[in-house]
Amino acid sequence: MTTATPVEHIRRWSDEFTAIRRDLHAHPELGFEEHRTARLVCDQLTAWSIEHHAGVGRTGIVAVIRGRRDTRNRRIGLRADMDALPMQEENDVPHRSRYDGRMHGCGHDGHTTMLLAAARYLQETRNFDGIAYLIFQPGEEGHAGAKAMIDDGLFERFPAERVYALHNWPALPAGRIGITPGPAMAAADRIEITIDGRGGHGAHPHIAVDPVLVAGHIITAVQSIVSRNVSPLDTAVVSLCAMHAGNPGAMSVIPAHAKLVGTVRTFRPRTQDMIEARLKELVGSIASAFGARADVVYERVYPPTINHDADAEFVAGVAESLVGRDNVSRNLEPSMGAEDFSFMLQARPGAFARLGQGGADRGSFLHSSRYDFNDGVIALGGGFLAALAEQAMPAAA
Repeated sequence: MTTATPVEHIRRWSDEFTAIRRDLHAHPELGFEEHRTARLVCDQLTAWSIEHHAGVGRTGIVAVIRGRRDTRNRRIGLRADMDALPMQEENDVPHRSRYDGRMHGCGHDGHTTMLLAAARYLQETRNFDGIAYLIFQPGEEGHAGAKAMIDDGLFERFPAERVYALHNWPALPAGRIGITPGPAMAAADRIEITIDGRGGHGAHPHIAVDPVLVAGHIITAVQSIVSRNVSPLDTAVVSLCAMHAGNPGAMSVIPAHAKLVGTVRTFRPRTQDMIEARLKELVGSIASAFGARADVVYERVYPPTINHDADAEFVAGVAESLVGRDNVSRNLEPSMGAEDFSFMLQARPGAFARLGQGGADRGSFLHSSRYDFNDGVIALGGGFLAALAEQAMPAAA
């Protein structure tokens, strides 16, 4: 007699979990506003008689599932994020977002669904020795929801000794699982540059100090920071992504102020420190050269996501047990994207894996207005999360 794998077991519920995922997609909620999402999660956990605790880190939830035995005091955390993005969806599907300006453009609806699938499976089978904590986290998209849960006593109340997370990855084919030993995702910093000049008439620029001109020189100059200050063996990104100055309706008015907003991505603290210092030197010097003044606010938002070597190896082994060696990327290249799971990996050893779902070749990558989660990988993702708990806390023979 053969025993079904977690993936095969969960696949029997595919229609139910597809419906849950699409309901979440149709009703996206932003960071720390995931009230409907949290109710849906709690309602499902209640229906499956799973102990859970709401309001952790504001709108977060932690489910507690006990194995058939608890002889070795093992505790494992599994995490999924729940929030959506402030962006307009352009998909034409029945489950498209019901709300203007809100969209599940990063697949957190799928992550939540996969962790729910793992919860149902683990509660039904309980084929492990210890306790699994399933962490439904709010506010990953720029709100540091992981830190909020940690600050709210997450690991004191639910003392996981190791913690794991899974993120969908459109650049990998559906059915593949990737893991990156060491640095997997970059640190994310926010930069805001305020330029103060002297307003005036566009026909008489000589008696004004034009902050738009200063902004243009700053935009060009900061691109030299990485190309001429970061070692070719290291990697970093500096992107200025937004600019505001003047009024489009006032064609002949030189404004007094301009603002630039952007991001810096790095893996090494030394590189991060250098970019911050160099950015401030360049911006101040350029503004001064034009008779203006400029200030830089440099905010360190998320640290880099660094997988622990032993846990990365463990994750790869679990993945191979489910999909075979040929479908596991053990050295998936790091991403310059960022993840607040980094805070959890600073607090506990663990690893962050990526689940292939395809779509990147069709222009449907993360944070795209035409992105949609691939429901065909729900069973694999949920089964993989469940298998992490089972294999980290194997049932006693």
